[in-house]
Amino acid sequence: MSTYVVAGVTGRVGSVVAAELLARDQRVRGLTRDAARGAAWAVGGGDAAVGSLDDPTFLARTLEGAAGFFVLLPEDPFAADFHGGRRAMADAIVSAVREREVPHVVVLSAVAASLADGNGPAKDLHYLERAVRKTAARVTVIRASWFQENVGAVVPAARAAGIYPNLLGAADVAFPTIATRDVGRMVAALLLAPPPTSEVIDLVGPSYSARDLAKALGAALGKPLQVVDVPPPARVGALVQAGLPQSFAQEVAELYACVESGRVRPEGDRLISAATGIEQVLPGLVGR
Repeated sequence: MSTYVVAGVTGRVGSVVAAELLARDQRVRGLTRDAARGAAWAVGGGDAAVGSLDDPTFLARTLEGAAGFFVLLPEDPFAADFHGGRRAMADAIVSAVREREVPHVVVLSAVAASLADGNGPAKDLHYLERAVRKTAARVTVIRASWFQENVGAVVPAARAAGIYPNLLGAADVAFPTIATRDVGRMVAALLLAPPPTSEVIDLVGPSYSARDLAKALGAALGKPLQVVDVPPPARVGALVQAGLPQSFAQEVAELYACVESGRVRPEGDRLISAATGIEQVLPGLVGR
């Protein structure tokens, strides 16, 4: 029996990673910032470690004896220094991995992280990827495609106004998506059977256009939805109206523009496809 440390253990991906490992009789230390949620998760058999990813002392203590470490960079849209905070996390992660000589690290990243700049929040993932590779650990980077769960962000507008706001470019152009459950399963499998060398894996699932997603969401809600394209100049304003702070809205708009430019494409060592479709994910997003 080995011990694995899982960041974001109460989140969509981390919870699946932990559940898969526990089901295979492995020890799991789950990292969380919320003591109450950590305690509730630990009832299932894991060991909750409450602390922050930007604390190298906490991380080093938690990583002691770990056979593998799943790590990600949480997004806090309301952070005073969004990029500075995430890079502090990356630095703390690298420091702790190096100190504890963790043999294998699985990093949750994104396709846009292949670029160093001009890609919104993904620039911090690029920084993390490069930093962890400088340790002695074997590093497996999973660059996930667009999360199907992102559709949840438009559910309020769909319910209230019967619309599907589209910020992803041409509404009829399909793009790869991925369900977070498939990401979690892949992470667990890689922790249990590490690849022979460090590598970058592009993880994709079914491709959908914005119109496809609107049709599927409408079916789940029991009402037709009208796709409303939001042009680039209006995106920041639309995101602010949806509740995001101006600075983070600008970062997200930058990411959309980067994707539309054609600069974002799979560039990993290998590509793996998963099968979960949007119809399997939507019930959990709309409360059915």
